[in-house]
Amino acid sequence: MRNPIQNERQMHPAFKELFHRYPTNPILSIEDWPYPANSVFNCGAARLKGETVLLIRVEDLRGMSHLTVARSQDGISHWVIDETPTFLPDPENYPEEIWGVEDPRITYIDQHEEYYFTYTAYSAGGPLVSLAKTKDFVTFERFGAILPPEDKDAALFPVCFHDRWALLHRPIITTPTSSAHIWISFSPDLIHWGEHRILLRSREGGWWDARKIGLSPPPIPTPEGWIILYHGVRQTGGGVIYRLGIALLALDDPTRVIRRSDEWIFGPREPYEREGDVDDVVFPCGWVLDGDELRIYYGGADTCIALATGKLSDILDYIRTCPQPKPEVGKRWG
Repeated sequence: MRNPIQNERQMHPAFKELFHRYPTNPILSIEDWPYPANSVFNCGAARLKGETVLLIRVEDLRGMSHLTVARSQDGISHWVIDETPTFLPDPENYPEEIWGVEDPRITYIDQHEEYYFTYTAYSAGGPLVSLAKTKDFVTFERFGAILPPEDKDAALFPVCFHDRWALLHRPIITTPTSSAHIWISFSPDLIHWGEHRILLRSREGGWWDARKIGLSPPPIPTPEGWIILYHGVRQTGGGVIYRLGIALLALDDPTRVIRRSDEWIFGPREPYEREGDVDDVVFPCGWVLDGDELRIYYGGADTCIALATGKLSDILDYIRTCPQPKPEVGKRWG
């Protein structure tokens, strides 16, 4: 019998609960689906014409994934789900999608008046970052692969920095320690990327985010800086555990990390997060800000979609108490 994970408050007496689970979670599961599939999880989120739009990863009965749209007036219930898959892999024209498309992250770019989304294309050489855009989540234009494998957990910033677009992503670089960090890269045109550098490092030893971290939803701008939510993956004797931490980047320079939480702020606790196709996982790819309310849409145990809400003001209060990372010297690549 597996040992239960302790409640976050028990593990961290000073922990402040920033996000509250919706009482009737999960809000979407395979039982809601209009066509046969195995599971639904890991969705991008956006607001369009007064509706909340989720672009949802759906794993079919072969074990490969595609994306399907669900829309809701209140962002919580009465979801209208496309009757057939919305965004299918297209390996004839985009061979990097041969084993599916996964984990979209949506960024609305005012300058172009369109929604851009990164997603993981699962190629024969491993997962990589691809890009597409849409105005309505009905028709789409693909740009294809923008970074080589192995790379994933990518999202765009919605603005340029000195005429360059910025992208957060998580390459896997084979080293003796096999660590995985969050990187930042820049582009003049959203297609060709360079100036690669590590932004946030996974920690070492017994930390909850040791050895492997990755971006969760796209960054959100605030007057104090860009908020990024990230996941840390800890290997235990019973398997891996996916939890969430938070960091703040300088508003005018996203390569500068101002604050980073030591604690995780959200982790698997409920049965729909602890048991599923992959146990002990909370994995958000999308969030929506409405006034002071921040809604996080996350995959639970790679099996369903759940909702948690928090106040942006509380999150900023918490970030102000987080440590200031020490500047790195001579560690741009390794």
